[in-house]
Amino acid sequence: MDDIEIEAVAEVDLSDPVLIEGLPGVGNVGKLAVEHLLEEFEEATLVRRIYADVFPPQVTLESGVAELTHAEVHAVETPGEGPDLLLLTGDHQAQSNEGHYHLTDTFLDIAEEFGADRLFALGGVPTGELVDEPSVLGAVTNESQVEELEDVGVEFRDGEPAGGIVGVSGLLLGLGGRRGFTAACLMGETSGYLVDPQSAQVVIEVLQELLDFSVDFEALEDRAEEMKEVAAKIQEMQQQQQQSIPSDDDLRYIG
Repeated sequence: MDDIEIEAVAEVDLSDPVLIEGLPGVGNVGKLAVEHLLEEFEEATLVRRIYADVFPPQVTLESGVAELTHAEVHAVETPGEGPDLLLLTGDHQAQSNEGHYHLTDTFLDIAEEFGADRLFALGGVPTGELVDEPSVLGAVTNESQVEELEDVGVEFRDGEPAGGIVGVSGLLLGLGGRRGFTAACLMGETSGYLVDPQSAQVVIEVLQELLDFSVDFEALEDRAEEMKEVAAKIQEMQQQQQQSIPSDDDLRYIG
């Protein structure tokens, strides 16, 4: 196969579409968010598959049937007055720096093909601890975008996320901005060591305000409750381990 192959699955006519990216990352926030949107928008149409040799060398299996690793773009014709959506997701990011650049350019090519000139990259920003009420941090390609995002609760903090934004999410802003896209990254606060449906929900809530659509959150809320139980068990185990460590007094003896 070529380095990158795009399979055209279907063609659709979209109205002022916006690309929304959610690939695996910190807390899997972006991936969870886009997958939830696909579940809620049942009429979403798979329009493109992207195969690339920079993905891990593996296949996924469903009922024993193998499928080469790839990314997908789904089109959603939204019922309201907001723009239509192009939802980008997949199970993997590229395994090399060059691969991230090549894939991102391909994703931007597809967005342009469908007439999109605006995009949102979704992800998580790690806090190192559990967060009860996660905030959404933002990054944009142009200062003129800041006020609109702040109006719907997005925070802009100097120096955060520390080290910048890596992977496709960061390059969609960097390369997208150079190609004339109006691009923003929405990052939900997350511990960084657990899959975080709650953070995915707050990111979607911001998108709803910005793009004028509405989805139900019951499935994400159920998953969030499950993860809270997992987190509580982890904390309990950590406390037990700390209590089992002998103190200096316990280590003293008379010999």
